[in-house]
Amino acid sequence: MSHTLPGLTAPAEIVVDRWGVPHIYAASTYDAFRVQGFNAARDRLWQIDFWRRRGLGRLAEVFGAEHAERDRAARLFLYRGDMHREWLAYGSDTKRATTAFVEGVNAFVELTRGNPELLPAEFRELGYAPALWDPEDVARIRSHGLFYNLREEVARARTLRDLPGDVEELRRRREPWRPVEVPDGLDLAAIPDDVLRVYDLATTAPVFAPAAPDDPQGDVLPEGSNNWVLAGSRTRSGRPLLANDPHRAAAALPGLRYIAHLNAPGLDVIGGGEPALPGISIGHNGQIAFGLTIFAIDQEDLYVYETAPGDPTSYRYDGRWEPMRRVTETIAVREGDPVEVELLFTRHGPVVYQDPDKHTAYAVRAAWLEAGMAPYLGSMDYMRARNWDEFSAAMNRWGAPPENQVYADPSGRIAWQTGGLTPIRPNWDGTLPVPGDGRYEWAGFYDTDQLPGALDPEAGFLATANEMNLPPDYPPDRHITYDWYAPYRKHRIDEILAQTTDATPASMLALQSDFLSLPARRIVARLRELSVTVDGLDLLTGWDAVLAPDSAAAALFEVWYRRHLRPELLARALEPLVGGEAAATAARISPAEDLLADARIDVELVENSDALAEIVAKTLPAAVAELEELLGADRRAWEWGRLHVARAQHPLKALLGNLPADRLATEPLPRGGSGDTVGNTAYGPNFVQTAGATFRIVVDVGEWDSSLAMNAPGQSGRLDDPHLTDLFAPWTRGEAFPLLYSRERIDAEAETVIELNPSV
Repeated sequence: MSHTLPGLTAPAEIVVDRWGVPHIYAASTYDAFRVQGFNAARDRLWQIDFWRRRGLGRLAEVFGAEHAERDRAARLFLYRGDMHREWLAYGSDTKRATTAFVEGVNAFVELTRGNPELLPAEFRELGYAPALWDPEDVARIRSHGLFYNLREEVARARTLRDLPGDVEELRRRREPWRPVEVPDGLDLAAIPDDVLRVYDLATTAPVFAPAAPDDPQGDVLPEGSNNWVLAGSRTRSGRPLLANDPHRAAAALPGLRYIAHLNAPGLDVIGGGEPALPGISIGHNGQIAFGLTIFAIDQEDLYVYETAPGDPTSYRYDGRWEPMRRVTETIAVREGDPVEVELLFTRHGPVVYQDPDKHTAYAVRAAWLEAGMAPYLGSMDYMRARNWDEFSAAMNRWGAPPENQVYADPSGRIAWQTGGLTPIRPNWDGTLPVPGDGRYEWAGFYDTDQLPGALDPEAGFLATANEMNLPPDYPPDRHITYDWYAPYRKHRIDEILAQTTDATPASMLALQSDFLSLPARRIVARLRELSVTVDGLDLLTGWDAVLAPDSAAAALFEVWYRRHLRPELLARALEPLVGGEAAATAARISPAEDLLADARIDVELVENSDALAEIVAKTLPAAVAELEELLGADRRAWEWGRLHVARAQHPLKALLGNLPADRLATEPLPRGGSGDTVGNTAYGPNFVQTAGATFRIVVDVGEWDSSLAMNAPGQSGRLDDPHLTDLFAPWTRGEAFPLLYSRERIDAEAETVIELNPSV
């Protein structure tokens, strides 16, 4: 197979191995990026075109008027600053590399215009064509990242608005703990329930049909990851190992990430990235290995304004009325008239809500709207570093999402470095919205060397899992965030690594699918202390707290804990605070499992309850009865994986009814774990997995061909390609494939070779 690729300086080739991984060989760095763009379009054209349309606010022109409001929201959150400053904020040649990548994408789009057989089925079925890209698109689109902590600000404000202050202590754990202080001038009663509706439209995926009962349920918003790195003293080979399994939506087809290998003189990098972006963000380059997890920097604030009577587009700032900036744009609508929309901006950011009757308006200030903050584009610089000094220097330019980076190299060095643009809030802590009248302004940003990190620790390993990992002596007035993920995944990783002296890639892969639940272990330990006879209790007290897919006890525990025990615990704790509203309040403040698994408050209530026997006697029989309804009366047939399944499906499944159903969704397969386990398999109300690590990597540092990877449901996004879902079943079983790096090994496993030639 061969194609002409305009702009190439010399012939190049794409060697696709039998797992669907493209290995790109080019004569120069920019040829490699050009081929990467061409290949991304070859394998994922519909997905990256959809990414661009959603990000730029151009869905309505192909999907109809019902998406115009979402398009307006997306346009509010585009980067609108100076592009010269924007490009310079990344690595020195990011503009050039991105331009080459986009030229490669456009070259394949042009090929589809001349040869419709190359056009993905989605375009043919829905009657529209892929668009041509501009390099600026890649940098201006920001809404595909992971953002913190605007939703928590608003949730906290609503809780304090409606309920006694102590209820907030039962809703969400703040770390390091400090009392909540309502900023001077903030009227909590003025915060509307739907103040973030426009923000949510901009930052969540569009929906094209109501969810079916067996579809993944829930809005996957905050998502995390695990990563760790071991020194040679803890591995069988004596070489470092690096492991990373980022957690994002687990129900997508095609998947979020794409594995690729770019080889050119001076460049030889392999690993995972997002298919619409140039470069690699997780992997290795034959000299260093790198992997990321979220470090939950608070990069957002909601500003509340008083607006002028008779002029809702002017707001009070520094004692005077300041006009909002107006931008008028036109949204094209398929089979409809164009819609003209007005976008409003204050000095802090896009206006997301107005209430002229109450003379209020609300805008979002987001660090990720600053120059150099396109999500993951900063990896263009660090992926080409050759040693720790170059890597840490590149991290000074990393902006979004905020990350814990782990690092290893063949010299034996291991490291952890946090990165991300971190606002300096001199007179408040970021836990609540603030008035936008000038009293609460960011005073610049912290330098990267003011963020935590570690180099070659005595313990011989470093791990992060989105937990609060600020050092004990970290300055208390340096407000990073107070909203972290629960620490249970990190504690379990530490527990395993601390006793590991002979780690291998296979054993680290197994740890990525570890299903022991520390919250379950602590709750079960407390159950063993009770003197009470209750149906189902013996099953739990004899259990090892491993949420294995074939475990009956796991099925009972998950149904009992999340649907019966937690509501009862919270209701009893809330009764002194809210009286007869305790049950309703418990339902309101319970964490949504698919959004943010956090068992800390529940575990503490269990361990400190004097009435636990009574609570168990009330709730466990109800859970047994519910499980009998779900799985049948024969308890020998109870298995957690019969309830808890994974299924990947196409977001346009409802619109593509003429295509074979097995191309648009996988069959459900059993899963172990939960949102509390290292093998994170968070799920919604119907137990179907919604989030987790569809991409995994374990890098054998220095023996690169021994590295392992997984990318579910498959590498390809083409609905007629065998690699669309070929990795889904192995993924559910915790398996991986070799991430081949040397040309000899790659050629031995080659499945397809695509030759690319310059224009004559």
